[in-house]
Amino acid sequence: LRSLSPQVLAYSRATYETVAQRLVVTVVPLPGEGTSGIGGFQAGPLPRANLPPAAGPPRYQGEFLVADRDVEELLPAAARRLFAEAARGVWDRADLAIVNVTSALHRGARVPLPIEGRKEGVFVTVGSHGTFSQCLVAAASPQSRLRCRLGQQPVAGCYDTFAPRFSIAWCNLSLLEVPAGSVAPEPARGSGVLEEGGDFVPPSAAPAADLLASSLLTLLLPLLLALLLCLLLGHLMCCRREGV
Repeated sequence: LRSLSPQVLAYSRATYETVAQRLVVTVVPLPGEGTSGIGGFQAGPLPRANLPPAAGPPRYQGEFLVADRDVEELLPAAARRLFAEAARGVWDRADLAIVNVTSALHRGARVPLPIEGRKEGVFVTVGSHGTFSQCLVAAASPQSRLRCRLGQQPVAGCYDTFAPRFSIAWCNLSLLEVPAGSVAPEPARGSGVLEEGGDFVPPSAAPAADLLASSLLTLLLPLLLALLLCLLLGHLMCCRREGV
C-alpha cells in the first residue's frame, strides 16, 4: 500500500486568484499480483537480491541510448549505480550489471552544437543472466520499430523508471542474446623471449628499374609547355598590331 499526495495549484487568468488543493492518491496492489507501477501498469515481482553469481559474461544484454548525458557524466561509479537501479525497474532483474559505456560519437553521431542543454549521447549496455522482461521485448518488437519509423513512441507496457533522471531514446533500444560458450578465448601468452631461429636472413635485393623514361617525361613536358607559352606570348606582343 502506497500513498502519494501531490499539491495542485490553479490560478484564474482573469482575476489572478490562486487556489491550492492537495490530492491524495493511494495505490493498492491487486491480490496475487506483483507490485503496481505508477500509471496503473502492473509489474511482476522482483527476484531476490541474493542470487548466486553466475559464471561468465551476462548472456542477455540490452543497449540503451541516454540522450541527455555526455560520456564523462556516466563514467563515475555513482552515476552508473543510479542507471543500474533505474534499469532494474524495466527489466525486473536484481542481478543487472553495466557491461559497457560508449559515447554516441563513436557510433557515428554528430558533434552537438555548442548550445546549452545539447549532449553527445551515451550508449550504455546492461547485462543480466535472466531473460528480458516483457516491457523490453515489447519496446524492441517489430511493431515498435514501425511506430518509430512513423515518428511515434514505441509500445511499452511498463512505467519508464529512468525518468526524470535519464532521458532514454527507446527507438534506439537493442536487445542481444549472447550464445552460451561464445566467449573468445584469451590469447596464449609466451615467455617473452624470442625463440632461436638461426641467423638473420635479409630480403633479396629488388631488381633495378628503368626510371630514365619517366624522369625525362617529368622534366621535359613542363619545359615544353613553358616554351610554347613564351612563343605564343611573344607573338601576341611583337608580331601583331592594333587593328590588324
